[in-house]
Amino acid sequence: MGFLDNIESGSQIDYYRIEAPVARSGMASIFRATDTRDNRVVALKIPHPDMEADPILFDRFQREAGIGEKLCHPKVMRVFGGENRSRIYMVMEWCEGRLLRQILNEGRIPQDRAIRIAIAVLDALEYIHDHGVVHRDLKPENIMVDDKDNIKLIDFGIAGDSAARRLTYANFTATLGTPDYISPEQVKGKRGDGRSDIYALGVILYEMLTGRQPFSGPSPLAAMNDRLLNHPMPPRIANPEITLELQEVLYRALERDPKNRYAKAHDFARDLEHLDEVGVEDRAELRDWNKRKAQLPRKILYYSALALIPVAILLLMVLIAHHR
Repeated sequence: MGFLDNIESGSQIDYYRIEAPVARSGMASIFRATDTRDNRVVALKIPHPDMEADPILFDRFQREAGIGEKLCHPKVMRVFGGENRSRIYMVMEWCEGRLLRQILNEGRIPQDRAIRIAIAVLDALEYIHDHGVVHRDLKPENIMVDDKDNIKLIDFGIAGDSAARRLTYANFTATLGTPDYISPEQVKGKRGDGRSDIYALGVILYEMLTGRQPFSGPSPLAAMNDRLLNHPMPPRIANPEITLELQEVLYRALERDPKNRYAKAHDFARDLEHLDEVGVEDRAELRDWNKRKAQLPRKILYYSALALIPVAILLLMVLIAHHR
């Protein structure tokens, strides 16, 4: 029986009284807890014992904690440090609300609300990018929304930190992300930067407005390859209520080449806030979107090999670590 099996409601770890389990992943479990010193409600993220025994996964957990502890913004979930603890765990801000994924599961989101949520996320992205952090796994599962549409950006498990120069698990997996929201440059095996987060938010905004994702396929690999070869259905076809200006903003966020994409989160936000000032381009994507290119086996194999390089390196490091 492992340590997590002994954690029950009412049990205590250092200053924190466990109230209830909240979520469980492959790496850790999250519990709602109360800080007995001031009765503040917090979330404890406790790694599984087998993860603690793996130096690579353990390094990822510590890296996530380190990134979280240096960020302090009302739209970014806080991670609290600076105290002695009897074991390794993260103490995080308790965030009220629902995951954006839960809201999307109920159907597409009205335009005004979708824009409001997107602008709030861009505010958080602007902050973390200014502090040298790239999220790299932005998706609806990592955005909390409360009943007033205030947001919290959560889960920096594979975030990149420009201040960190160590070769870690997070470095190797930084190109992977989540297939539905990964940027074209990450599919090609590149590390990605703030513009990769902007692309992911473009996908999320498209999904909020249309109720569907811009790229798809019978497998994650096919979905990733689709964004390298084809254009998405014009948003106004999926939802005629979308304005021409808002459609243009989506295309700018979803540019395949990051050089043509919004360079900064505040540029994206400014256009969303002032749609009447957005110039609409005559785009080939509007005319040629239904001319689907075949997924060339050679190209699929090439990008598959690139994407698997970090995984291969990770497995090699795990084998080396386990044979020490």
